[in-house]
Amino acid sequence: MQLPVKITYRGLEKSDQIDNLVLDYAARLERFCDHINRCDVAIEQTNHTHQKGNPYRCRIDVTVSRGHELVADEKQKDNGTHAPVNKVIHDAFKTMERLPLQLRCDLFVGKR
Repeated sequence: MQLPVKITYRGLEKSDQIDNLVLDYAARLERFCDHINRCDVAIEQTNHTHQKGNPYRCRIDVTVSRGHELVADEKQKDNGTHAPVNKVIHDAFKTMERLPLQLRCDLFVGKR
């Protein structure tokens, strides 16, 4: 199955490199559930008027069958050790993958 992914940029330019990174991480989510209907990813640079220390934010909304929604929201500041936007995307997808297993199982098999 090809997971439908919608990527939204706020406060920063659209980038093919970021798109590819998000699509790679989103494809990994299919290992956890084949009932994903939609995956929306919003990448935001909240205060783009400054040159350094701009906080980045990545929010992932995953809708699974029966209309349930799982959300991961990560914020990151540039500390100089990583490309900050790549790091915040990585952290957000890792958070999505680490959601409690019982919650995921209950939602995916329709127990809730």
